[in-house]
Order: sequence, then C-alpha cells, then structure tokens
Amino acid sequence: MMKVLVTGSAGFIGANLVLRLLETESPIEIVGFDSVNNYYDVRLKEYRLAIVEQCAAKHRESKYTFVKGNLADKALIDNLFTDHRFDIVVNLAAQGGVRYCIMNPDSYIESNVVGFYNILEACRHHPVQHLVYASSSSVYGGNTKVPFSTDDNVDHPVSLYAATKKSNELFAHCYSKLYDIPTTGLRFFTVYGPAGRPDMAYFSFTNKLLKGEIIQIYNYGNCQRDFTYIDDIVEGVVRVMKKPPECKTGGDGLPIPPYAIYNIGAGKPVNLFDFVRILQEKLVGAGVLPKVFDFDAHKELVPMQAGDVPMTYADVSDLERDFGFAPKVTLQEGLERFAKWYRDFYN
Repeated sequence: MMKVLVTGSAGFIGANLVLRLLETESPIEIVGFDSVNNYYDVRLKEYRLAIVEQCAAKHRESKYTFVKGNLADKALIDNLFTDHRFDIVVNLAAQGGVRYCIMNPDSYIESNVVGFYNILEACRHHPVQHLVYASSSSVYGGNTKVPFSTDDNVDHPVSLYAATKKSNELFAHCYSKLYDIPTTGLRFFTVYGPAGRPDMAYFSFTNKLLKGEIIQIYNYGNCQRDFTYIDDIVEGVVRVMKKPPECKTGGDGLPIPPYAIYNIGAGKPVNLFDFVRILQEKLVGAGVLPKVFDFDAHKELVPMQAGDVPMTYADVSDLERDFGFAPKVTLQEGLERFAKWYRDFYN
C-alpha cells in the first residue's frame, strides 16, 4: 500500500488532493498534516477536514490520519517520517498571500523556508520515492515575456512570498543533487473554486459585494490572471506525483539531479474586468446577490499594489508533453460552481 504525506491538508489544494487520492487511489495510506492556523477563517479549514473524514470513512480499505502541527517543528516532522516511512511526500503547507507578507514576514520565513528545509531533511534521512512541492507563479515577478515558461529567468521576485518560493526551488535542486532525492516543484497559477481561500480575489469580491462594500480592481483593471480551477490543479498534482524525475547521467559522466519544475495553469489569462463580469453573473444566477444589484456603484479602479504583478500566464506545454495534462474546467463553469457552493455554505 502506497504511503503518502500531504502537508497543508486542511488547505484548499491539500484537502482536495486528499479527497482525490482516497476516491481514485484506494487502497492507500495518507497522513494529512496542517497547523490549521487562523490566517483566514478556520471554519473553512474545519469544513474541508470534515469532508475528508467523511470520505475516508467510506474507504475502509484505506488508512487516513490527520496530524495537527507546525512544519517548523523539526522533531515532529522527523518523528512523522520515522513512524510512517512515506513513499511520496506532497508539500503544500505554506504561508500564502502576496500582500500579507509585507507586514508579516516572520510567518513566511518560518513556514516556507524553515518548514520546507525540515521536509527536505526528513526526505534525506528517510528516503522517499518522490517529493512534490508547491511553488508559485509569483516567482516570475514582473516578467513581461508571455507566456511564462519554466525556462525563464526568475531571479527578480517582487514579494517576499515569491522569494520564499524561489528559495524552495533552489533548496530542492541542491538536495536532489547532493542526496539524489527526486523532487518536482509545481508553479500554481491563481487557483480558485468552492471552499477556496477567502483572500483570493473571487472570494473576497463576493464577501464584499454581499456586504454592500466597494471592491477594488487593481492596476485600473489592466490586470490579467491565469485562473485555474481546483480540479484541474489536483489532476496535475496526481499525475506528477506518480512519475518522479529519473536519475540520469550527463555527458560529463556525472549524475544529473532528479529535479523538475512545471507550471500548472489554464494557459488562458483573463482580464479582471471580464472576470468580475462573469463572477457577477454567476452570483446573481445562484441567488447570492439580487438581480437588481448595482455593480457599477460597488467598483473602484485603483493603482497596482506593492508585491503584485500585472499578468500571470502559464506555458503548460511541458506538463502536456510529459503527463498528458490539459485543463478542462472553463472560468464560466468554475465560477458557477463556486457561486452555488458559496450560497449553500453561507446560507
């Protein structure tokens, strides 16, 4: 039976990944790990964990365990690896958010740097078949070449969050080279969907509109995002985790690190004006907002915020080539599912 550790398992991507593994890969042993901190509404995290528990109860052939803890607790992480001897590790635990890091840098260093180092050290001393970890489209910084390719230079981050994610990639390369640990980093592009993160635009816009507040559209509406539905993200992660980078020898006779980086995105950037229009339509259609709602009175165009970027646009050709990955859910479909979930969850 395959043993998998999923850190950040109370998070948006983590919880959906655990659900997918239970539903399609059973029998399987999964350990979920999360601090369940209060960066955003803990009720959402508890909601996700409850759904996972319900799913696990239906798959008695599998074993699911949840551990609450801090990724920066080195002894706890080491004991976890000692007790379970994982085959695959998917590290999704991280302090997210581009703007939050401006005022709260300590939490990013603790979780994204120290925490990831602890995972690498655990994989070093308790060898695994594959370490898959979350990077971010934020590493591309102010890159103006589109679409963003994993071959692009990513040495100029514009936020501390982006810098920590770039550091993860560098650390992983080093550990792959020195200790022959197969690692794959995944640069996620603007993940959205039901029970997502409230600090993401589609969710925070909905909260504010429902309260009658003004939503701010950055860069005067001239921003584009490569919105990627959660099911497509999870599909990409599952495909990648099953196929670790191979250990090869280079032309110089020296080993090539078993290391890889991929983008996971829709490959279709959407202007924020169009995004807001579609979101409005779906919120009205789901009954979250009244049909007579005055949207124009609740919008404000504002300058670009520090640490933000004008565009994200994923080149996913490598992922398509190596794993047959192709996103399936359109923004129209994804936002409709979110609107219906929001209506049901908050009502």
